[in-house]
Amino acid sequence: MKLIKRVAAVCAVLSLSFGLAYAASSYAETIALFKNAGESAKFFNRSYAYAVFPTIGEGALGVGGARGKGRVYVRGKWVGNVTMTQLSVGLQAGGKAFSQIIFFEDKRALDEFESGSFEFGADASVVAVTAGASASTGTTGPDAGVSAGKKDATTRGEYKKGVATFTIAKGGLMGQMSVAGQKFSYTPRGAS
Repeated sequence: MKLIKRVAAVCAVLSLSFGLAYAASSYAETIALFKNAGESAKFFNRSYAYAVFPTIGEGALGVGGARGKGRVYVRGKWVGNVTMTQLSVGLQAGGKAFSQIIFFEDKRALDEFESGSFEFGADASVVAVTAGASASTGTTGPDAGVSAGKKDATTRGEYKKGVATFTIAKGGLMGQMSVAGQKFSYTPRGAS
């Protein structure tokens, strides 16, 4: 238990330091960024709902963690809040900040997310939308593309089990070869 508390403290300091350097964008700014970022743009018209995280801070020194707060939208209407936490284990050091959006193909996928037991495991597919290069990995193997900037990123995102996820790096420096899982906690809008 002491080790977990120490790792959490190190991760918090690293995440905070990079989080302050790369302050959170507004929800509207983050949504606009993903609407203009290559393949992620088309998911707004063909998804039932999405969860957006303007800034997720991640830090690690051997064991790492990440945390971010977001909102869930159904057909563009804000319906709830969500918190993402992540624990990672492996060879890793540093800190970084990124934005993330998760698209839900249908109501069933959103209901599973809202159930309180939704997790992304090490096999989840996430597409990184960045200037220069993008890459993803998942149950069907790696995928990559190259772009000149955020607005014309060439990615090949697709739904896997009703969910598609995209990230955009905001800053920081982190080297890692690790296994991580993201866990989400959902609260409907207006609930305490």
